Amino acid sequence: MASILPASNRSMRPDKNTYESPGWTEIPQYRPGCPQIHRKRSVYVKNPYLEGMDEDILYHLDLGTKTHNLPAMFGDVKFVCVGGSPNRMKAFAQFMHKELRLEGDGEDIEDICAGTDRYCMFKTGPVLSVSHGMGIPSISIMLHELIKLLHHAHCCDVTIIRIGTSGGIGIAPGSVVITDTAVDSFFKPRFEQVILDNVVTRSTELDKELANDLFNCSREIPNVPTLIGHTMCTYDFYEGQGRLDGALCSFSREKKLDYLKRAYRAGVRNIEMESTVFAAMCGLCGLRAAVVCVTLLDRLESDQINLSHDVLVEYQQRPQLLISNFIKKQLGLCDQMS
Repeated sequence: MASILPASNRSMRPDKNTYESPGWTEIPQYRPGCPQIHRKRSVYVKNPYLEGMDEDILYHLDLGTKTHNLPAMFGDVKFVCVGGSPNRMKAFAQFMHKELRLEGDGEDIEDICAGTDRYCMFKTGPVLSVSHGMGIPSISIMLHELIKLLHHAHCCDVTIIRIGTSGGIGIAPGSVVITDTAVDSFFKPRFEQVILDNVVTRSTELDKELANDLFNCSREIPNVPTLIGHTMCTYDFYEGQGRLDGALCSFSREKKLDYLKRAYRAGVRNIEMESTVFAAMCGLCGLRAAVVCVTLLDRLESDQINLSHDVLVEYQQRPQLLISNFIKKQLGLCDQMS
């Protein structure tokens, strides 16, 4: 398995952000064998008030339409990979820099959002890597501004993938779960949000074709068990996920196990805290989206993560390796497979 390069604080020269495409003007849609050209799909926003704004300040990203030339900076972005940890996303960006064989060693990669301490963002050729923090509120803020960024930059044919860690249900630790549908705590494919004083329900269906393409790509990676299944998204890491080890616990061990077993029967294979809002927002804005998470434990067996550091690092690299190989296939770089 290719190693993830360690984090570094050195700055990146602007010329190292440049990626020379293999020669097409539109991103190919991956199929086994030869890539195919498809019709462009724009990133759009569903907000009539944006067009009338003189300036759009992307406050939490430290970017804006007047202060930055967003089309020049981001117009060539085709893949956006998001994850909770800033260090992990920096390591992934450095890994992609190496895998795409861009100029330099990637150690001096620049954080585009260095002016804020909320999120980090790194660009390696056509790949944008962004951190989103933990939980629905944090990723929601980032997604609003990221999607507006892609829209203002006139990006098209963008694929966005959440890379993360999760708790498994009935599967071995280290398994990689590709989400077909994100479900809520009632095992329903929906995201409910209170807007003003109304509860608005949105679909959480993800791109099934993209999920299948990722699964097919995973078959070429040895010793990484991968499956497609439902992912349950909760608002909390402890009681919301049925843990018995939090500061509060209002249920019995028997009720916990009954709940998790019902989740398994409903098709849920892992639990995290971002997938429903991610699926809902990306779907509404025309983005092909996927969620790919490695499991760190089987929640039917335990609540606490007790993996060694080396095992934890190796598990966290598994979805990154899958996404790297998928992106290279999309770009026609099959000779550079890890």
